[in-house]
Amino acid sequence: MDFFDARYLFFTVLGYKLSYLEFFAVITGITSVILSAKASIWSWPMGIINVFLSAFLYYQNQLYPDMFLMVFFFVTNIIGWWRWTNPKRGEEDKNKELKISFMPVRQFLYLLSTGIIGTLLIGTLAARLHNWLPLLFNLPSAYPFIDSFIFVMSIITTFLMIQKRVECWIIWLIIDIVATYLYFLKGIKFMGVEYFIFTIIAGFALWNWVKEYRSYSKAM
Repeated sequence: MDFFDARYLFFTVLGYKLSYLEFFAVITGITSVILSAKASIWSWPMGIINVFLSAFLYYQNQLYPDMFLMVFFFVTNIIGWWRWTNPKRGEEDKNKELKISFMPVRQFLYLLSTGIIGTLLIGTLAARLHNWLPLLFNLPSAYPFIDSFIFVMSIITTFLMIQKRVECWIIWLIIDIVATYLYFLKGIKFMGVEYFIFTIIAGFALWNWVKEYRSYSKAM
């Protein structure tokens, strides 16, 4: 059995052929995001497993920016895991982990603008990968600009999540909606369902993190 081959069938549901790779990439992804929504430290190690599986899936579906994003996520999951467990003095919550916080509005708007510019640049590069590196990318990138939007904005919001900024969930909501559309469009339907679930979780997470943030003032 080639577990990492997206063509290797696990089971069929409602006529959709689901591979082992897609199934376990989705399950570990959902688990990781649920743990993140609860601000659990265990979201980071689960995320490491998820990005490893997802990288293989994205490559086989010509979603190259998403594949490169998994390399970034692998590194930032390790960084985030360390950052949450090693807060600076005054940043600790009741569990001795990093506190949730908001960021300045101007800085948030600046990041969104940077994301739009980055999307245009990365999308242009992704559209030409098969011309520059035909041996590695023998097929053209599928939906390079939509895929690049997910890539760029995910990088931005991951740094916000590492710092436990509430605004990370606002961006995740946008990303999840776009990704849901993309994966259904590409035919990776179970992954599309995953990101639809992520959209719901992101809404809950935004509410939960704001609630947690407000609880700090009550505890003082």
